[in-house]
Amino acid sequence: MRLEDYRDRYATLHFARSDDGVLTLTLHTRGGEARWGTSTRSLHCELGRAFADIARDEGNKVVILTGTGASFIAASDPEERYPEPSLAAMWPRIYQEGIDLLENLLAVPVPMIAAVNGPALIHAEIAVLCDIVLASETAEFADLAHVPGGAVPGDGVHTVWPMLLGPNRGRYFLLTGERIGAEEAKRLGVVAEVLAPDALLPRARELAANLARLSLPTLRNTRAVLTRYLRKRMGDELAYGLGAEAVAMLSHSSA
Repeated sequence: MRLEDYRDRYATLHFARSDDGVLTLTLHTRGGEARWGTSTRSLHCELGRAFADIARDEGNKVVILTGTGASFIAASDPEERYPEPSLAAMWPRIYQEGIDLLENLLAVPVPMIAAVNGPALIHAEIAVLCDIVLASETAEFADLAHVPGGAVPGDGVHTVWPMLLGPNRGRYFLLTGERIGAEEAKRLGVVAEVLAPDALLPRARELAANLARLSLPTLRNTRAVLTRYLRKRMGDELAYGLGAEAVAMLSHSSA
């Protein structure tokens, strides 16, 4: 797999790679700030497949993940709704995409750096599962896609946030839709550094360049040992959570 094989494959993702093997993956929606949708041209559909492509490309030594404009992912996209005739018809696809999204992210075999350029209010776990998490001063973290919207928080967030915040604060975070600002996220250990917006990507590139000086076997084996526990947890808990989310949603829709 080469970058040329997948560079233009995705509607919601922009790829750029420097000569030292640092791949920058930028989320967007129709060229603007990234929004979360459920269509077959949405981030939900494309990200898992993109992570699989990135994993197969040995030209990638480090991956920087960031958003477009003033937000990471802060809103849903009403234009990218599922094309299936019903929730029941949609769920087999959404279920598999949910599995692929986080399992393939964690299967990327090289270090990942998240540069959270603004509010990450929907599926912020995508950012905080990276090995290094940098945040703009304007960033905040929440899970508004689940309990606040009437859905079970089952697609990995039930594992990620109690693990990062502790069981009690993590459950509170998920059940209330709490927003955690960048400095508080740093204090809690979710974020490593908080930077001015114009310093965010330069710092991510600096860290990535330092890592890219190491050999590919060193980078790959380092990533493997750092994600082993996360991959095991996700393997044990993700499918169950997605199943619980589906049961509740389908039961509600048929009531």
